Amino acid sequence: MLLDDFFIRSIIAGIGIALIAGPLGCFVVWRRMSYLGDTMAHSSLLGVALGFLLGIDPLFGVFAVAVLMALLLFFFQKQKQIASDAILGTLSHASLALGILVVSLMTWVRIDISSFLFGDILSVEISDIGWIYGGGLIVLAVFLKNWKSLLAITVDEDLAKAEGIPVVRVHLIYLFLIAAVIALAIKIIGVLLVTSLLIVPATAARRYSNTPEQMAIGAALLGVVSVVLGLLASLEFDVPSGPAIVIVVVSFFFSSFLLPASFNSRAG
Repeated sequence: MLLDDFFIRSIIAGIGIALIAGPLGCFVVWRRMSYLGDTMAHSSLLGVALGFLLGIDPLFGVFAVAVLMALLLFFFQKQKQIASDAILGTLSHASLALGILVVSLMTWVRIDISSFLFGDILSVEISDIGWIYGGGLIVLAVFLKNWKSLLAITVDEDLAKAEGIPVVRVHLIYLFLIAAVIALAIKIIGVLLVTSLLIVPATAARRYSNTPEQMAIGAALLGVVSVVLGLLASLEFDVPSGPAIVIVVVSFFFSSFLLPASFNSRAG
């Protein structure tokens, strides 16, 4: 079967996102921050709307709003007056509603909301691949540089502080990295599905991982395989590519419980 250029571009772009999202998603799972990913992903629609409103690339709008959501969450968590899940739920629904409202008011611009909600990986251009791999290399470089510090604050934040690790700075860096991944992935998988590539591969890899490093690598590989199989399934059965990718990765998650684990997982 010969594959068209647009399909090859889609596979290359999807693999790039999976390689970035998998390792970062491990810390989302370890720190039980799944709702954080949803909140920042839902806010990205507001970023898209602001991008069109200001006449800039929606990618920058998504990143800016995701960073703003991360900062607001960090601020409210430090106040310790409202439960984290309540904060996340409020920010998530408020940003999503505001994004839809802004889009509806921009009558002079025609925006295909469904492509941003569910992704449109088949429309990826060479420039998008450049952004994904260029931005992805920066994200991974910063991530690897802060790997040990992130592990330390995940295991015991108070002990990490006592050892001189700048906990606040490392935590903010990680939130910015998540915002960057969401901005890069929004065109690939969409607002409503982007969190799946962060959480599900990491969760599936956890059962077969003996160390944090194994889990990070396993999550990246599962994400890559899911992207390729999902795209091939969308081509074969003529179904939307974004949901197809998610269904494949979720299948890996459920199958991990049907087979015996190979290790006594100590990955978190």
